[in-house]
Amino acid sequence: MSKEKRRVPKLRFPGFTEDWEQRKFKDIAFKRGKISEADLPYVEFEDINSGIGTLNKNISQKVGHKKGLLFEAGDVLFGKLRPYLQNWLLCQFAGIAVGDFWVLQPQNVSSAFLYYLIQSEAYQSVANISSGTKMPRSSWPLVSETLFSIPKYKEANMIGEFFLLIDRTITLHQRKLNNLKLKKKALLQKLFPKNEERYPELRFPGFTDAWEQRKLNDFGIATGGTSIESEFVDGGTYKVINIGSYSEESVYNDQGLRVNKTDKTKSRILNKYDLTMILNDKTASGNIIGRVLLIDQDNTYVYNQRTERIEVDTKDFLPMFLYHMLNAPEQRKYIVKASQGNTQIYVNWSTISNIDYMIPQLLLEQEKIANLFSLINKDITLHQRKLDHLQLQKKALLQQMFV
Repeated sequence: MSKEKRRVPKLRFPGFTEDWEQRKFKDIAFKRGKISEADLPYVEFEDINSGIGTLNKNISQKVGHKKGLLFEAGDVLFGKLRPYLQNWLLCQFAGIAVGDFWVLQPQNVSSAFLYYLIQSEAYQSVANISSGTKMPRSSWPLVSETLFSIPKYKEANMIGEFFLLIDRTITLHQRKLNNLKLKKKALLQKLFPKNEERYPELRFPGFTDAWEQRKLNDFGIATGGTSIESEFVDGGTYKVINIGSYSEESVYNDQGLRVNKTDKTKSRILNKYDLTMILNDKTASGNIIGRVLLIDQDNTYVYNQRTERIEVDTKDFLPMFLYHMLNAPEQRKYIVKASQGNTQIYVNWSTISNIDYMIPQLLLEQEKIANLFSLINKDITLHQRKLDHLQLQKKALLQQMFV
């Protein structure tokens, strides 16, 4: 006779050894259903940072007479529409949930434990068995009757408090990251002249000369890419710069595309300090088109079609400065403005090569600006890595501390 498998998590706090009890979800979470139009703050899907469970705006300012489900402090909101979007919130105030939410009131478990239970793999696997194709929704009859393993109240409370601490740490790092990005955005606006002005609002000490007007085509020798898809091979030597290689952070996104050096690709091998600019955008939003990558190594990358290579004239221009300047929103808007198309927008190099930019005449001023933004980018990357690591840790712990 086989021994019954114990219902215990892989990782738990010292002093707890008992098996967890199986209970139906409806016995640990009461689904509120009171409709209200009270003069209270209201929460919609768009207000929640999905997968994180924080609010992206000050909800206290969103007070009106919208109809929705009344919730109280300590309740848990779960977005039943497209549950894979992971719209969840641990409520810190009373308000109205507008949209396809379940308002869950904890029963014999702490609010925090219930909040993290719905983030666990056990709950998500059931909640994502949804009905409907275009507008899938979680099924309450299914979820409510599903058995979940639940510890005694003391252990459950400790688990909830532990994950709240992790989330507070994640929120702190996210706030630091957001502040760095805001600082960078403000400096980009101040350290580059606006609307063809010849002087920026903010300068490093010792620089007083007017900036000069130069065309995009002046920055170096430009060569358009051609299709090299036929050369793609597994395990190739060179990384491919493709339309998907550009990100909104203007850093290289490795799609895993590779080529070897052949007659077709050898003229597309890039040198260190080359710039590449993407001339297409897969969406109409324009968030990618015109973005620039700075090549950081010789003999490592090749570029595909719809990318323009710029071999920078380093006598007059610092590649790192051009990289930061061309990716600045105030400068990139000229590329976006010149774009054509609907579902996918594009620009032609012949059209944008005559766009005028204001450039410091002295390489030393270019260098100081470039070094400042490179330092800020390093800080942003460091905080993003810390944040990513914390989120991965949380995910791993959710798998180990719930049954």
